[in-house]
Amino acid sequence: MNKASNPREQIVEGTKSNVMLSRVAASLYWMSRYLERAENIARLLDVNLQLLLDFGKVSDEALKQHWLPVLRASGEEDLFFQLYGAADSRSVVEFLTFSPENTNSITSCVNAARENGRQVRDQISLEMWEVLNAGYLFLKDANTDTVWATGATEFFDKVKNFSHLFQGLTDSTFSRNEGYEFIQFGKFLERADKTSRILDIKYHMLLPKVTDVGGAIDTAQWQAVLRSTSSLEAYRRYYVAEIVPWKVAMFLVFSESFPRSIRYCIERVGEFVHLITDTPPGQYRTEGERRFGKFLQQTRFTTPDEVLREGLHEFLERVQKELLAIADHMFDSFMYHPPVDMAAEIRLHQQEQQQQQQPAPQPSAPERWSSNQQPPQHSTQKKRPSFPA
Repeated sequence: MNKASNPREQIVEGTKSNVMLSRVAASLYWMSRYLERAENIARLLDVNLQLLLDFGKVSDEALKQHWLPVLRASGEEDLFFQLYGAADSRSVVEFLTFSPENTNSITSCVNAARENGRQVRDQISLEMWEVLNAGYLFLKDANTDTVWATGATEFFDKVKNFSHLFQGLTDSTFSRNEGYEFIQFGKFLERADKTSRILDIKYHMLLPKVTDVGGAIDTAQWQAVLRSTSSLEAYRRYYVAEIVPWKVAMFLVFSESFPRSIRYCIERVGEFVHLITDTPPGQYRTEGERRFGKFLQQTRFTTPDEVLREGLHEFLERVQKELLAIADHMFDSFMYHPPVDMAAEIRLHQQEQQQQQQPAPQPSAPERWSSNQQPPQHSTQKKRPSFPA
């Protein structure tokens, strides 16, 4: 018997009897990812605004260079300069917080999380829905003037608290079933991606040249890197002494206990991949799962010296590439449903009705179909859309 080549067919061979609808799984997954994304953007903006206070008065060019890495990390640099003339604190905050044209702004992410939650309202708890709705209403009544009037730190703290409250309520009120697995998979996938991006852009901003690695770096700036991932206290408990750039990078990459480190997050991603696919640890049914399993094993045995020899930027790019690959594979296998070509379906239905109305010809043999024939089948080939941002 030939082994199934399609990922869906391979997975169906061993799936659970209680299968969740793909659209429900997709809504729970994106609800979790979008809310985690909003929290990370809020933290990144808050920390960069505080960094400017440490710098004091800076020139327009220095201000632009300060915000460009943040825009590049969001992937919306081109769109920003189509809408704004210069990259300064007010324009970048407005774009990454409130801009409806930016699908990765905080407001867009919270709106998308709420909409996905609304679509599966019967699947989530009342408390989870109330937090999503409260975050949506808070941002709906806010604007850039609100940020500057109430204080940026206070504003972004509220955004982060909505995410923290939602995650706590999810752990306290959501049953440990397939839906929970998709929620956690989306959260840790997004978290690992954003930690890698935050570390990457800060690394390039603070160490722009290879010859600068190991040089004297302002402690306040590397404290900001740790604050961007809420890891300052955890780092100090681990290392106790001074903040050293390479130690900061290695802590955010390799820590097995800190819940925002890359290592910790990809371990959880691998754990929930096995739960979703219903495969024991160490076993894989598809090429996409095996690829991520191989990456996870390589990360476990990679040392800090090997990362420094490869280059931190190159290593983080590889992390982001593998995270995108497993996200794409899981979406395609469990959450993607090909769109139906309604026109083709109607034509097919009409043809079948016409065939049923015609008198059936008398067979010349006892059986209408010979043993080596197969009744004609209709097949359609649909083009897969690109993976959503």
